[in-house]
Amino acid sequence: MKSLWIGFLRWFDNGQVGAELDEGTNPDAIDWVRVIPFLGMHLMVLGVFWVGWSWPAVTLCLALYFIRMFAVTGFYHRYFSHRTFQTTRFWQFIMAVWGSSATQKGPLWWAAHHRHHHRHSDDEEDPHSPHSHSLFHSHVGWITIRRYFPTNLKAVPDLAKYPELRFLDRFYVLVPVLLGAACFFFGKAWAYWFPESGVTAMQMLVWGFFVSTVLLFHCTCLINSAAHLMGKKRYETGDQSRNSLILALITLGEGWHNNHHYYPGAVRQGFYWWEIDITYYGLRMLQGLGLIWKLNAVPQNVVELGRTRKAAGKPVAERAVEMVEDALPNVAELEAAAKAVTRKTVTG
Repeated sequence: MKSLWIGFLRWFDNGQVGAELDEGTNPDAIDWVRVIPFLGMHLMVLGVFWVGWSWPAVTLCLALYFIRMFAVTGFYHRYFSHRTFQTTRFWQFIMAVWGSSATQKGPLWWAAHHRHHHRHSDDEEDPHSPHSHSLFHSHVGWITIRRYFPTNLKAVPDLAKYPELRFLDRFYVLVPVLLGAACFFFGKAWAYWFPESGVTAMQMLVWGFFVSTVLLFHCTCLINSAAHLMGKKRYETGDQSRNSLILALITLGEGWHNNHHYYPGAVRQGFYWWEIDITYYGLRMLQGLGLIWKLNAVPQNVVELGRTRKAAGKPVAERAVEMVEDALPNVAELEAAAKAVTRKTVTG
């Protein structure tokens, strides 16, 4: 009974509440108590059959999908996980709050797991590899496993030093609850001002929060699963990451996954002008407003390697040497030029 109570408390507090009870438990088992809210969120999607639909509700659903997808891709991924640009501490907090609204746990948890993924992409320690595990496990099953609930603060020491980020990470349910309440009361206000629209508070809650959040979650998880199965490989990265236009469109640029795994330090993931990367365009707008700066560019030699496919079959260390060599003068060409000059001098 006590363990059930502790599990219930962890719905609201991702800290070390009752951590001693974890000793002796199977870390690879599903934590059914903590999974209940996740399952409940999916069941609430069925509420569309009771609340109906309206254009305002569907519009809110799509708006919150794209607004929060930008937060996941631009902030949780490209800032907190990879630090591909810089900002102030205030805007860092705003980005963390914005990202938390996606209901994908806290910024430290998200970044820690993502950094682990890059270190172990598609090997046995990668929790969401469709090649090392089942497709279901890579897409959604892994987050139900007990060992993946805690935040590994050792993986994010650069972020863990900020108490405000640790607060959001510990109480990650706070922002989603506030967003859900905002959708509900927005629906009540809409129904009051536009009664002929047929909009209700519950309709706005179901569509604006639950439908939008479930869509957001599964489209984000497609990068973990489908982006390692469908699409093309430009670079040899030692894993099965791939580039997909379809995934890039629904995730605002994350579908250029093979590019990203080859050079994860770049702020843009569509390395070429024809690779649509809406998140990058949005970050450039924030740069223009002076909210972020020092956006890490894709090195020109990486771009050229992608064009010539020189990267194919090369391990990371060999690619690094090759990049340096490409930047140096060609010895054979220098020798030929020297001989030509010598011949001209002699005949002259």
